[in-house]
Amino acid sequence: MIGVVGGGQLAMMLVEAGKKRDIDVVVQTAARTDPAAKKTKQVILSEPTNPDGTKLLAEKCNSITFENEWVDITSLLSLQNDGISFFPKLESILPLLNKISQRELLNKLDIPCPDWISIPLKNRSKFELPEGWTYPLMAKAATGGYDGKGTKIIKNSKQLKELLEIKTEEQWMLEKWISFEKELSIVSSRDSKGIIRCLPIAETYQFKQVCDWVLVPADVNHSVGLMVKNIASSLLAELDYVGVIAIEFFYGMDGLLVNEIAPRTHNSGHFSIDACSSSQFDQQICISSGINVPMPKMLADGALMVNLLGLSRNYPITLTKRLEDLRNIPGLNLHWYGKEDEKKGRKLGHVTYLLTEKDFLSRKEEAMKILDTIRSIWPTT
Repeated sequence: MIGVVGGGQLAMMLVEAGKKRDIDVVVQTAARTDPAAKKTKQVILSEPTNPDGTKLLAEKCNSITFENEWVDITSLLSLQNDGISFFPKLESILPLLNKISQRELLNKLDIPCPDWISIPLKNRSKFELPEGWTYPLMAKAATGGYDGKGTKIIKNSKQLKELLEIKTEEQWMLEKWISFEKELSIVSSRDSKGIIRCLPIAETYQFKQVCDWVLVPADVNHSVGLMVKNIASSLLAELDYVGVIAIEFFYGMDGLLVNEIAPRTHNSGHFSIDACSSSQFDQQICISSGINVPMPKMLADGALMVNLLGLSRNYPITLTKRLEDLRNIPGLNLHWYGKEDEKKGRKLGHVTYLLTEKDFLSRKEEAMKILDTIRSIWPTT
């Protein structure tokens, strides 16, 4: 049996992947109404950040994995020392929990990323930009940010001064602004034997700093694709990482730059459930349970994945009608997370469509037609 710390949609899809292999998954989450809790037979009702809950989870499981990186590594080390197997190991996750330590790791390995500087917690009024830095800048909270939260665009010195004047115990960092042509993502896995497997490189498209849709395979040349995979392999080997990891990139005039690293399954890999012989969730289940890990292969020439985010309360078309219309689109695969409330901007589900065109331009045109149909039913927020 595998334990998952967390009860959201990523945990839910791990539960579903486990069922396909007759592997039971028990989740640690705060409410029985959470997506994963509705899908599994056993639930530890406890906040995912509560180490006592994780201890109870460990009593039922052979191994434990995580839905997200908001975990207290220090409090869980005693469980690992007592023989509980975590996938990934806690030491492997630790450098990735904080964006500043992520950047330090990338710099140590000479892996390209945007130029950055940390904002001190003390004497912030005396902080000055390094020579040569110009606006705009991207400010990021070192921990806790996701889907555009924990980020601020700093357009001028006045906005920087306002950021520095905020009283906070949160660590922040600044990055030089990157003008990119594409945003790319790769989801990779590494098993206990050190074998690395990669899903196809995805091109991701954002709306208001939230992933809107994903197209695979990405339109990148061989050398860029090779560099993406080499970076993933280097990080996995350096961290002695066993499990699934996602790495997001900027690509443009400044070359290929790592944007963020997520030590878990990832939104940009959701296409793999329908488009690959082994999904990112299947990879994590196989690795965590110690069974043979298959090489993921594309089952189609390409795929489009579109996120479904909650709309405003006064949106004129009902949720039931929107879901019915989506289900009536031939070839569309609907994945609904079963969340209790439709809140504006909340990730409620996603859809996947397998593409048939052989070359990228024709495939993208095919994808844009189906995207227009989807968005006519379910617009972006």
